[in-house]
Amino acid sequence: MKTSAITLFAISVLAAAASAQNASRPAEANQNKPPARAADDSEKKSEPKSDPKDPVVTEHDITINGQTIHYRATAGLMPLLDDYGKSKASIFYIAYEKLEQAADGTWKRVDPQSRPLTFSFNGGPGSSSVWLHMGTLGPRRVVFGDEGEALPPPAKLADNEHSWLDLTDIVFIDPVSTGFSRANEGENASQFHGLSEDATAVADFIRLWISRNDRWLSPKYLIGESYGTTRAAALSGELQDRLGIYLNGIILVSMVLNFQTLSFDNGNDTAYWLFLPTYTATAFHHKKLAPPLDADLEKTLAEARRFARDEYLPILARGDAISKEEREAFATKLAGFLGVSKDFVLRCDLRVPIGQFTKELLRDQSRTVGRLDSRYKGVDRSDATATFEYDPSMSAILGPYTAAVNAYVRGELNWESDVNYEILTGRVRPWKTQDGRYVDVSETLRASMSKNPSLKVWVANGYFDLATPFFASEYTVDHMGLDPMLRGNVSMTYYKGGHMMYVRKEDLAGIKKDAVRFYAK
Repeated sequence: MKTSAITLFAISVLAAAASAQNASRPAEANQNKPPARAADDSEKKSEPKSDPKDPVVTEHDITINGQTIHYRATAGLMPLLDDYGKSKASIFYIAYEKLEQAADGTWKRVDPQSRPLTFSFNGGPGSSSVWLHMGTLGPRRVVFGDEGEALPPPAKLADNEHSWLDLTDIVFIDPVSTGFSRANEGENASQFHGLSEDATAVADFIRLWISRNDRWLSPKYLIGESYGTTRAAALSGELQDRLGIYLNGIILVSMVLNFQTLSFDNGNDTAYWLFLPTYTATAFHHKKLAPPLDADLEKTLAEARRFARDEYLPILARGDAISKEEREAFATKLAGFLGVSKDFVLRCDLRVPIGQFTKELLRDQSRTVGRLDSRYKGVDRSDATATFEYDPSMSAILGPYTAAVNAYVRGELNWESDVNYEILTGRVRPWKTQDGRYVDVSETLRASMSKNPSLKVWVANGYFDLATPFFASEYTVDHMGLDPMLRGNVSMTYYKGGHMMYVRKEDLAGIKKDAVRFYAK
């Protein structure tokens, strides 16, 4: 996707809980409805609904691993303030907190000193937090087929039996210009859209949220996806060095910290050999590999890693200095790992960019493969184009997530607004470069881990992710320069899905099992 990073307050005392206490929901279709309105309220339906100034609070139940969790959901807008207390923008958030029953029968928050607190966001940049929220972490999820295939519209919502609410309280953050978050009238939204500007804004939100909710002594975590992993690494320094907020853990889903590893630019050969194992995984899935590479995915990927590092990289490093005979011989080898023709590899000068690969692999079938998840197939108007017309994996998820989050926020959380919930906006400039250089926040993360040796990092990778390939993640971690004492603080897990591996049912369960182990540390 999805991400993935996103940009970025004052919560009043929580409003009285709205209806839906102890709501019981069916496992599949969402049958929750907004509270009944007064009879004369129908006359006001055509009037625009302004976002409420106060948070909206509801209480719900969910069963996770046989345990019933009673929790409070808070949807609200928090202002971003300048040094003089003037509001410049509003950040929309949804917070979930587990409740426990007191001796007098009332429900209260679990002891904040023992209850972990996780801040979650996606990427883009320009993405809302919907993907992690309604894909894996939150109490409600979008329903897909077992392998992540989109079902016919309309979208369906189900209780998320693999939600992380049994492990941690969660706050989902929508940076400025995403979700319902907006810059104030007269303010230029771009002031929140750069890498450092984004980190500053989100760090300020986190500081104020934990202050207003008395969570300074809670164990604290970040989880980001895609560009959100870039934000998470940048935040580790911003929170720790500027605000004195030390983290217990950072979860990086579909990681990108060093953008040189993803950039198919002239003079940069790094991406070509780091993408190769994911190209190979894709060719394996679509049955484009010859024996013995077509037999076992794990063994094939191990061989693809070795080939990329020990054979492909040295060839790329030599550039035009290799002979015609060497070029021909190597093109044959490379084509075998890519599942394409030798002639195509030669026409690409042994360097196959992602756009050309996604078009070429299944060209003989008049199909393309996805970027976010290369298991998906698409259909273009013409087979003759160099790259695909659209990403079929993005098309499969965009509609269901859009419908689901709008129905959920308005219908179950009772947040009423006529403002468009921006799922993924193009109004936020990319973070590929900064000051004329490739963005690389891996050094920020290394420094944070060195200053806080208790900080643990978990990197979750999808084998079929062509947006942030797993081999690039491995390369980035291996080149962070971590002290040997800290190497064990980084763990890597792998799934047989793509960028949003959790849309695949087996991976949704798998990433939850890995989360249980991570939080237990």
